[in-house]
Amino acid sequence: MNRMPLLMIAAGGTGGHMFPAQALAETMLRRGWRVMLTTDDRGARFIDSFPDEILLRVVKSGTFSRGSLAERAAVPLRLVAGTCSALRVMLRDRPGAVAGFGGYPAVPAMAAAVLCGIPTLIHEQNGVLGRANRMFVRRVDHVALSIWPMSLPDGVSSVHTGNPVRNTVRAHAGAPYSPPGDGTIRILVVGGSQGARILSDVVPDACALLPESVRSMVQVTQQAREADVGATAWAFEDAGVDAEVASFFDDIPRLMAETHLVISRAGASTVAEIAAIGRPSVLIPFAAAVRDEQSSNARLLTGVGAAVVFHETEFSPAALAESIMDIVATPGRASSMAEAASMVGRPRAAETLGDLVEDMAKGRSGP
Repeated sequence: MNRMPLLMIAAGGTGGHMFPAQALAETMLRRGWRVMLTTDDRGARFIDSFPDEILLRVVKSGTFSRGSLAERAAVPLRLVAGTCSALRVMLRDRPGAVAGFGGYPAVPAMAAAVLCGIPTLIHEQNGVLGRANRMFVRRVDHVALSIWPMSLPDGVSSVHTGNPVRNTVRAHAGAPYSPPGDGTIRILVVGGSQGARILSDVVPDACALLPESVRSMVQVTQQAREADVGATAWAFEDAGVDAEVASFFDDIPRLMAETHLVISRAGASTVAEIAAIGRPSVLIPFAAAVRDEQSSNARLLTGVGAAVVFHETEFSPAALAESIMDIVATPGRASSMAEAASMVGRPRAAETLGDLVEDMAKGRSGP
């Protein structure tokens, strides 16, 4: 029998769930734990970026917020079947702890862990508690938060760990920031794992409005939806702006460390990475988010003056061009924003969460 303790990580299928899950997995492997990841087909697409030692278990799950009426009606049955499957796995190889990162694919493993009396925690990446995590917030041993403070049900205590960032991000944490000067002005535009149409519509036109003396120095790297890549690249070319546009970049942490300004959605992982690396940013929270969690996420940076935030209705080429000029044409402001971002960054969040897992598995109350 393998005596190495097992951590089961349960996470939804988006980058916002999977990136912090990966960070904890990397930390626990270094500490001599075995790690099993349980997620759905969407989450399994991220496994190539996880360490090879991770055991992957794909579960059938579903969400009540998407799909046809018949698909939504089948969700409870899928969750029950997934829970029964997770129970069988835990009876064969009992985890020392289970960590849930939210998303409906995390529900079966979390429910099975609660039924088995296994030490459990949930980690909330956003500034508002997600639906899946709300199901377990009163039933787990610990609630770990990225954004502090957060509104929680009465009587629920929590631990502020920050949002774990991957090893590739930690490698660039606190990278020295050189404010814009007489050379190239680098701007990184990211819109989450699927890009963002609004950024493709606005950013090229905003760059076209910059004074020629600034525009000629700007170099943009932009993530766009696959369907928007061609049109976005053409718009930059028409504006006379040097730009690289792609649907995916596998070295975002390096690009972020080399940039002068980040323009982005306010997803939990992106905000955590901006803070860990320490860069000025312009944030556009996703307006259609059910709980407006991205606005809450953005407050981590706007609250210390590290970012400018636009509501989607206010995000126009003229407004963005003005913000770009305010930041890149004022080196002192750019530097102070970068420093402020670093002050709220928690690049060791994965270590803090790992400590909590180990304390919980040993029966201690944790930090």
